[in-house]
Amino acid sequence: MDFSFSERAQELRARAREFVRREVMPLEPRLSGSWKALEPALREARARARSLRLWVPDLEVPLEEFAVLSEELGHSPLGHYCVNAQAPDIGNMELLELAGSKEQKERWLRPLRAGEIRSCFSMTEPEHAGSNPTWMDTRAVLEGGQWVVDGHKWFTSAADGAAFAVVMAVTDPDAPPHLRASMIIVPCDTAGFELVRNIPVMGHAGEGWPTHSEIRYTRCRVPEESLLGGRGAGFALAQERLGPGRIHHCMRWIGICERAFELMCQRAAERPAAVSAECAPRGPCRARCGPCCQPAAAAARTPARRPPPGRSGSNAPWGTAAATTLRREGPAPAGTPRA
Repeated sequence: MDFSFSERAQELRARAREFVRREVMPLEPRLSGSWKALEPALREARARARSLRLWVPDLEVPLEEFAVLSEELGHSPLGHYCVNAQAPDIGNMELLELAGSKEQKERWLRPLRAGEIRSCFSMTEPEHAGSNPTWMDTRAVLEGGQWVVDGHKWFTSAADGAAFAVVMAVTDPDAPPHLRASMIIVPCDTAGFELVRNIPVMGHAGEGWPTHSEIRYTRCRVPEESLLGGRGAGFALAQERLGPGRIHHCMRWIGICERAFELMCQRAAERPAAVSAECAPRGPCRARCGPCCQPAAAAARTPARRPPPGRSGSNAPWGTAAATTLRREGPAPAGTPRA
């Protein structure tokens, strides 16, 4: 099997790499602040992505070429957002493209592709294991030409500021397990839609797109036409959505890992290991990051310094009093208390 990249994929990757390093990475220090304050700069970066032909919804590339692009974008936590390929929006675009009606595509897909709105995907429930999508309590009942949605969801990513949610709800409780649920589009300004909170992750609740929310649906009424795909098709649509989504996430995390490795190599090159050590990439670091680390390594080199008389360097343990004692008397017997 040929695992080489096409010329188009290589060119796309090169443009994405340059874009991420020049336009996206400089924004990262501001991630710890307000998302709203960061949004104007993100809009500028998105406009730049369009001009560089990196706006993902407009690209017509096969999945294997998008995987190469996703790897490069993954080098920054803002990479995918700046080209409108961020989760959960990219997955919802795929859902609407696959199963949306003409009206749904015009109302929701068109502005989503254009980056004018955001969306969220509401499936996981706090009362049940998220690993089993056939087991949920959220219900949608058809009453007078409207779906009435009642349920409790959490870890609904990017709900804060989203225009609509794709909700997974049981519509046919007596059907076989994989035919019980449907997907329903619920605008986030619908009466009964309550964003309870942004759930803290590692102590940080955040705001805007990089959040995960707890949602309550209390008799949310939406038109019957809000059903996405067929009735009972929720599980099948979820698999269609999650299939490419797994590739997206895997390649994103490969990019994140490569960035972490690059940072490690840079730190290893910049940090002297001893007063006389010359820091330079070695082994895997040399092969992977040597060219980018060499300037830092050269700057980190310092002349060797001799310790003051009567004292030893911190990296010369055999010059210490304790080491001298150990050489003379040998190791202490087992069980001897340490000083």
